[in-house]
Amino acid sequence: MELCLACLPLVTLLTLLTAEVTPSLAQKVYTNSWAIHISGGEEEANRIAQKHGFINHGNIFGEYYHFRTHKVVKRSLSQHRGTHIRLHREPQVKWAEQQVVKQRKKRDIYSEPVDPKFSQQWYLYNSNHRDLNVKEAWQQGVTGQGVVVSILDDGIEKNHPDLERNYDPDASFDVNDGDPDPQPRYTQLNDNRHGTRCAGEVAAVANNDICGVGVAYNAKIGGVRMLDGEVTDVVEAQSLSLNPQHIDIYSASWGPEDDGKTVDGPAKLAKEAFLRGVTEGRGGLGSIFVWASGNGGREKDSCNCDGYTNSIYTLSISSSTQYGNVPWYSEACSSTLATTYSSGGLNEKQIITTDLRQKCTDSHTGTSASAPLAAGIIALALEANKNLTWRDMQHLVVRTSTPAHLITDDWKTNGVGRKVSHSYGYGLLDAAAIVAQAKNWTSVGPQQKCVISMVSEPRNIGSHLVITKSVDACSGKSNFVSSLEHVQAQLTLSYNRRGNLAIHLISPQGTRSTLLAPRPHDYSSEGFNDWAFMTTHSWDEDPRGKWTLEIENVVGTSDYGTLTQFTLVLYGTASTSSDLSTLNSIQLPEDGCKTYDLRQICTECNPGFYMHQQVCVQECPAGFTSVTHSELSSDNEVSPVVHPSCMPCHELCLTCSGTGPTDCLSCPPHSHLDLPTGTCQHQNQIQRESPDAAFFPPHGSGSSGILNLQLSSSLPATVAVLSCAFIAATFVVVFALLQFHSYSLTKVYSSESSVGSVMRASFGLGMARNGIISYKGIPSVWNDDGGNSESENDEFDIHNERTAFIKTQSAL
Repeated sequence: MELCLACLPLVTLLTLLTAEVTPSLAQKVYTNSWAIHISGGEEEANRIAQKHGFINHGNIFGEYYHFRTHKVVKRSLSQHRGTHIRLHREPQVKWAEQQVVKQRKKRDIYSEPVDPKFSQQWYLYNSNHRDLNVKEAWQQGVTGQGVVVSILDDGIEKNHPDLERNYDPDASFDVNDGDPDPQPRYTQLNDNRHGTRCAGEVAAVANNDICGVGVAYNAKIGGVRMLDGEVTDVVEAQSLSLNPQHIDIYSASWGPEDDGKTVDGPAKLAKEAFLRGVTEGRGGLGSIFVWASGNGGREKDSCNCDGYTNSIYTLSISSSTQYGNVPWYSEACSSTLATTYSSGGLNEKQIITTDLRQKCTDSHTGTSASAPLAAGIIALALEANKNLTWRDMQHLVVRTSTPAHLITDDWKTNGVGRKVSHSYGYGLLDAAAIVAQAKNWTSVGPQQKCVISMVSEPRNIGSHLVITKSVDACSGKSNFVSSLEHVQAQLTLSYNRRGNLAIHLISPQGTRSTLLAPRPHDYSSEGFNDWAFMTTHSWDEDPRGKWTLEIENVVGTSDYGTLTQFTLVLYGTASTSSDLSTLNSIQLPEDGCKTYDLRQICTECNPGFYMHQQVCVQECPAGFTSVTHSELSSDNEVSPVVHPSCMPCHELCLTCSGTGPTDCLSCPPHSHLDLPTGTCQHQNQIQRESPDAAFFPPHGSGSSGILNLQLSSSLPATVAVLSCAFIAATFVVVFALLQFHSYSLTKVYSSESSVGSVMRASFGLGMARNGIISYKGIPSVWNDDGGNSESENDEFDIHNERTAFIKTQSAL
């Protein structure tokens, strides 16, 4: 006890000393340097410094000098008044002040977030640099300020404490219930948590001691409730077109069923919403649509069978696990542009974000988690440069994404030296790199579109089909493409098992894109009807040269099908000088288009051309026929405007002379063309061809052939009438002979009845052992009551035999 009392003064002294060394925010900290105003020049300043034990560190400006001494401690809470007094005794010293430490803070936007979960958000920043490089982007001074993002999903919890400050009602709507409130519907299973989780990834508030932070934590965030109810074309279109002059980025983590057998995409209104978004949204710069590529990896699905991720208007994002592996749910396809992180195996971390009921979660998963991270990074780039168009953003993604440590066996180098993969696109998004390039980005030129028909007649696919054609990419025309962006292969084909097919497209630079990988669960025999398979793998390549399409049956079974359409669509930019400068010096080939609308889409063709899918062609491709229809002119004059166009043949026909089912000129495989009727009949059907059809062979596809078909179409009716007449006459003659023969037999039986022996003739139809003739379906005994005499019975038997015989002959 005495020892403790003795130690108490020592502890008190140490406490006071410690308090003296550690200054509070209000205390001044004095250093060992002085600022002194000395007249007389540098020699006088050196003399005074030497006299009082200072080192002269030079002239500050004018007659002000910086002195430092080692006789005073570097940091002290009290002023050294003795030195101060001695200096002021010198007549040349006009002013002197011991320097104090001043608290100053960098006026930088970025400061390390202090949110409790931020240190666990490994995908934003970590020491091994396996991240999205978001922290370095923040250090460049961008956090999403002034950018608006909307989450198209099942709603957003607008009063979540980590979202409330950034919530934007002008970027929100409830399409399912038709009101402005996107608050999700609460259930016991929290089914409608998806949108709130995605929103937190983009714009969770920073430095509020709640959960983690969003990639663009100063961006405005909204939500559209559209998945918690019946999803129709109208619902999708309304969601995609909500307030396009206010919303910059639409993020969607949904699509058709990822079951490995569905082929589906946007319908008419949703397609129009995409087109209006990129042409009119953001003041004409174009709305940016970020899309999750799909979670059908376990079912071996292909995101090229999803018309949303496969669209040129969406920025399709795939996923990587924490350790850089392809997740089990990821879908591989050639339309994927880039990748962000998401969940993986059991030993790999997942995504931290806001959750329903004002909670926080560390288990957000799937490509649903990848797309919002990309939307946040794009928001950072938009803050750096508000003038970026929707195509500029895709160019920046291609140029700044990196393969990094992502692991897959299908990395390849395309024609311009970039590595690209079907699982990852061009690699992992780099937030710092895309922000740096966005600041000095020069917008790309207008989009060019060149459409080329690659097949002129149907081709049998069999087990392997290769189509090769050299193209000039519309060289010499106004829609010339010299540098590629998106490439589409629009295919129409039939195949008895669609999932067995693999389709590849090879560019002139040798870049091989897998447009469709085999899908084991796809048993459909519907094929593809004008489906536009898209690839981004040839970005920036020169499209001129030989393009090759390969269609193969990878299973090797005896499947069958026909390719009826292959149209190559090239999107990109034109060189500013080389090709276009020669337009005035060469004679351009006839384009065929007479009138364009504001979107440079052809609406009317020159004489001799037919409109086919917004392109003028001199001959309609296979599966289409030329049709001329009339409309009133725009000024409502009586004289009609003639619009020759290519219309699809009837679904039963392969090629045709008209649009009806009786206008077929050829039929799909396993169907037979009935020449007299002009119809296609499946081989499994019973064919009733007229024997006279052989005398009326087709005479070509011209008017004479059609005339012969019309003449021969009356033969079946004529033959049928004559056949019926011949059968009826034959029946009458046979019937008369049988009647006469039966009458003769009656008389024979009557004359022999007295003998008591009854003879029953068989008429060659067979007799039973007891002498009674049995006919199938006719009773063998007609009289059960036994009330008739023997002679009556004999006469009745003869009558029955005659009647039964006549019935049998009639049946035969």
